[in-house]
Formats: sequence, C-alpha cells, structure tokens
Amino acid sequence: MLKMESNLFDVKGKVVVMTGACGVLGSTIVKYFASQGASVVLLDLERAAAIGEKLVAEIKADGGEASFFATNVLDKSVLEKNNEQILSKYGKIDVLLNAAGGNMTSATVPPDKTIFDLDVEAVKKVTELNLFGTIIPTMVFAKSMVESGKGSIINFASESALRPLTRVAGYGVAKAAVANWTKYLCAELAMKFGEGLRVNAIAPGFLLTNQNRALLVNEDGSLTARSHTILAHTPVGRFLEPDELVGTLHYLSSDASKAVTGTVCVVDGGFDAFSI
Repeated sequence: MLKMESNLFDVKGKVVVMTGACGVLGSTIVKYFASQGASVVLLDLERAAAIGEKLVAEIKADGGEASFFATNVLDKSVLEKNNEQILSKYGKIDVLLNAAGGNMTSATVPPDKTIFDLDVEAVKKVTELNLFGTIIPTMVFAKSMVESGKGSIINFASESALRPLTRVAGYGVAKAAVANWTKYLCAELAMKFGEGLRVNAIAPGFLLTNQNRALLVNEDGSLTARSHTILAHTPVGRFLEPDELVGTLHYLSSDASKAVTGTVCVVDGGFDAFSI
C-alpha cells in the first residue's frame, strides 16, 4: 500500500522568490504565499522600492515573513547579489516565480498600421525583457535548487503564447519563447540534476492590469472593442481576477505536483478552448 503524504499542498516554510513582484499580479501572489506560511522575497526595479517595502510591511503586519530587494532581471551581476542576499537571510530557495515582463506600445501593430510599420528595436526590447528576463534569473537562482536537489520554477507565459493574438506582435513572440524555454528547461534540469527539479509555466488569460489597460479600457472607463471581442470568446464571460491565479501557482509550488514538469498551465476562463 502506498504511503500517502499528510498534506501534499503544504508550502509552510518554503522560500518563494518572485521577480516582477510589485505589480497588480505580483502583490496579490506574494501576499497569498505569505498567508500560507511561506517566506516571500519580492524582487523588482529600484523605482518600485517604495511599493515593495509597503508590501513587506503589510505582510509582516499580518504575521508573515517577507523581504524586498531591488533588482534588474537583465543584469546577471545584480541578480547574483540578490542571490547572496536571499541565501544569507533564508538559506535556500524553494520556488522561483519568473513574473517580470511587460509590453511596449511601439512593439504592437495597431489597426491603423501594418507589419511594415513595426518598430523592430521595440520588439527586441520586449523580447529581451520577457525571455531573457526569465532565462537569466533562472541561471542564477536555480543553482541553489540544484545543490539541494529540489525546487520548483514557474515561468509566466501568456494567452498569446498559445495562439497568435492581433496587435501584440512582439509580446506574443516573446511569451511563445518563454513557453518553449519552459519545456526545454524541464528536461535539461531533471535529466542532469534529478527529478526534484521541476519547471512549469502559467498562462494567464485576460486580466485588467496597468500593462494592458490602454488596450482594454477607453479613457471614459468603457470597454474597448477589443475587450468586447475577448469577452465574447471567453466562456466565463468576464476578465479574470489576480487571485484566481494563486490556486494553480500554489499547486505547482507544492509536493502535490511533484510529477508535473514541462507543462504550461492555462488559467483563462476557457478562452483558449473556445471556437465557433
């Protein structure tokens, strides 16, 4: 008879490191993990320090443990310093959430433009941030996971990684690459360093964030034509809320998913499944 774990979903005592932690999604996610007994490390740009410290204070006021460190996900030397800070304070890294990313208006193709108007340099910047902003932190923070023989890396893909979406040319290319990197890395780590190293991705559906608000909401607060198209193709009929991602992230961070690696978990209200 198999011996069953008492609590497969327990994340108490785990050290969860998150890049891009001070945005709408990040703040919800780090607060959730702290509420479950994990020690959370918030990494974001120096300009987000005030937000990061405020989040840390709120988490500690609620009885949780958290730290904020300024970072640059494209600068390996800065990340290595962060790694030293984290290991000095917590001694380990159990979970890495690669959430840093973003888009640029100049890397999109709006309705009144064509592919021939695309700003190639902007596409390069978006690709660098989303793809290399995932690869480089992994190269730094996964080392301690390899040494301990276990760890869960969760990358942030996107609905646009699953199917091409209009307008977001650069972002879609970058997130598709993140999904591919996820599958590559799961085999690379497990086959060379052991089955305790897992790599998955989450592909969120459409949420209203600072990043996409201009595409989805008009200046008067009404929904754009793009929003109406999205909702018409979303079976649940609404945008998602940030806290609807935490259940999947919790699962992928816990021993409940210890045989799950190389997957892109879709949390999109049915958008990717819908067709006419």
